[in-house]
Amino acid sequence: MNAFSFPQHFTTAPIKAVCVASLIALMGMAAQAQSTAPTSPTTMPMADMHKGATGAQDMKGTMMMGMEEMQKMPMSGDNDKDFAMMMKIHHQQALNMAEMQLKTGKSPEMKAMAKQIIAAQKKEIAQFDKWLAKQK
Repeated sequence: MNAFSFPQHFTTAPIKAVCVASLIALMGMAAQAQSTAPTSPTTMPMADMHKGATGAQDMKGTMMMGMEEMQKMPMSGDNDKDFAMMMKIHHQQALNMAEMQLKTGKSPEMKAMAKQIIAAQKKEIAQFDKWLAKQK
């Protein structure tokens, strides 16, 4: 084993824990910022949050709504399931923001990046959905 190889018993659990901890930290920041976030209908599906959005403030509002969605998610106590559910919400936020960029952005480079994000995030959301479906 050289200095850059992992032991055979290495798992992704620490990586998942860091991701969940990061999401929890972001949720805390969102809670603090919530008093300045624009209000929006709580009945709106997350995938539709970006529709009708026209600018930077709308993008921030969409992001804040996604953070609120993660805060409301009840934790199951199963780290794998909670990770998949939180990441699915996080990826949906990325999709919403990328679709807003395609609609309102001006930079060809950012629009190209938004298209790449949409393709990648949709694929990963499908993977999370497939895994979550097997957990029921």
